[in-house]
Formats: sequence, C-alpha cells, structure tokens
Amino acid sequence: MVRIMVFGTFDIIHEGHADFFRQARALSLEPHLIVSVARDSSAARIKGARPRHVEAERLAMIAVHPLVDEAVLGDEVGYIKHVVKSRPDIIALGYDQEGEYVEKLERDLANAGLAAKIVRLDPYKPEIYKTSKLA
Repeated sequence: MVRIMVFGTFDIIHEGHADFFRQARALSLEPHLIVSVARDSSAARIKGARPRHVEAERLAMIAVHPLVDEAVLGDEVGYIKHVVKSRPDIIALGYDQEGEYVEKLERDLANAGLAAKIVRLDPYKPEIYKTSKLA
C-alpha cells in the first residue's frame, strides 16, 4: 500500500476533484488516498472568503467519495502536524496549488523526518471545473 495525500478546500465537489483523485490514485498500483480538507479558518485565509460549507460538512462529503480511502481535517495553524500524523509516501499537489506551504513543503517534510515524494498533477478542464467558476 502506498499512502498518497492531497489537499484542498472541496467546497463544491465536482468532476475536476474526481479527476484530481483519479490522478493521485494512479501514482501507485496499490494506492491509499488520504484527502486533507482545509479548516474553515485556513480556507478563509488562503482564499479570502469562508467556504460555503463548514469544515465538518466538507469532510463528510469527502469521506464518502468512492475514490477516497481516508479523509482528514488539516491543521488550524500551519500544516505539517497532520501530514506527519498521516505519514504519506507521496504528496500530490493540484496544478493550481501555490503559496507558502507549497514553496516550503519539501524543506518542512525533511525537517519532520518524512521522505515523501512530491508530485504535481495536471489540470482537468480548468475552464469548466474550478469551484470559483461553479459557485
């Protein structure tokens, strides 16, 4: 089993997310997909607005998705504690994920004693399937 972790807000689950999960799962013959759902406070800080659905609702929606093996809430402050707890072998980033945590991810993983491989996934019809365009 290869533990693969992805991150997101997942306010509205759409086909772009399903493709994101499929791409992440395709990184291994024996994937165990862990989806980290952003906390309300983190999502508001990163996106500039609170999500439409509260974190408990978003977590519940992700937990029952057929491509997801495990759903976890992200950290309130920072991000590395829940990543260390999940111990991923691979971290798959979406094509549009950026910012401080992405820039410092490799260093922070090394400092935490994790040797997870970082992979950037491809977009899937971003002109259609982007939550900000669907909301």
